[in-house]
Amino acid sequence: MSCVAETPKTARVLVAGASGYAGALAAVLVDRHPFMELAGITSRSYAGQRLDQLFPHHRVPLVLEELDVERHTEGVDAAIVAYPHGAAAQTVAALRANGLKVVDLSADFRLRSQAVYEEWYVPHTAPALLDEAVYGLPERYREQLAGADLVANPGCFPTAAILALAPLAGHLSDAVIDAKTGVSGAGRAATDKTHFVSVTENVTPYGVGRHRHMPEIDQELAAAGATGFASVFTPHLLPLDQGELLSCYATLREPVDVHGLYEKAYADEPFVELVDRPPGVRDVRGTNLCRLHVHVDARTQKVFVFAAIDNLWKGTSSQAVQNLNLMLGYDETEGIL
Repeated sequence: MSCVAETPKTARVLVAGASGYAGALAAVLVDRHPFMELAGITSRSYAGQRLDQLFPHHRVPLVLEELDVERHTEGVDAAIVAYPHGAAAQTVAALRANGLKVVDLSADFRLRSQAVYEEWYVPHTAPALLDEAVYGLPERYREQLAGADLVANPGCFPTAAILALAPLAGHLSDAVIDAKTGVSGAGRAATDKTHFVSVTENVTPYGVGRHRHMPEIDQELAAAGATGFASVFTPHLLPLDQGELLSCYATLREPVDVHGLYEKAYADEPFVELVDRPPGVRDVRGTNLCRLHVHVDARTQKVFVFAAIDNLWKGTSSQAVQNLNLMLGYDETEGIL
């Protein structure tokens, strides 16, 4: 009997919406993946252009095409959909109807409640799929992601916030989340319209009191055991191209072994690092890592948690590949470690 492990079957993967920052990076990661083949890349606005002409540093020489669901799903196993919220749901439904496993990068399937989604976004065009979707944070839902057919990739802010606060969730009486992000977090369309002089040498809060990631953060902290409060969350725009830092300030209901909770939660996680000093965004640039620093403040009796991720990687595209690895039965670190 041979002891040589079998080479996993190669999966053919479509990236729909590959002309945006997240979709382009997803295409690169799939193209470089040892067990995935980039079967096609699509874009409505840039159809006919090669991706390496649109993003020369990505070096993917495929031509962007307008999506034809029947043609682009033939012989394809899975898809990453990088469309804006509201525009993704129908395409996801069509791809699922053609038998593809799908990772959706939009918000269309992140919220479990259709009513909550429609309160914060737009009328949902594929609500029948909400119950099928698995929230794509592997550190919280690894077992459900293995073999899943539809995964809702988390938002970048919720990814960092949930990883930062979930170990404390059952002990929280409140949490304040102060977030900083680079301009790529707004997406390519918004970034192209943002004038350099309005961003450079400036820091600006936005989405004050009603950022669309608020219900997602609250939903997942509640799923982790938080009760009786809504988190306070305010993001700030920094003159960076990419990177995200969250400073979280938590009040506990009772004394607990804070560091023990984090060590237990993340001891075996390949992409979460507990570090002994507050992290910066350069620490994680171009990686699927989340770096966490936990400080118990004796003066205020609060817990400070600092979380750094790359918003385009762990916050979006490399996390999508991590999810796809689990969905397709590969080691979750393949192609991103």
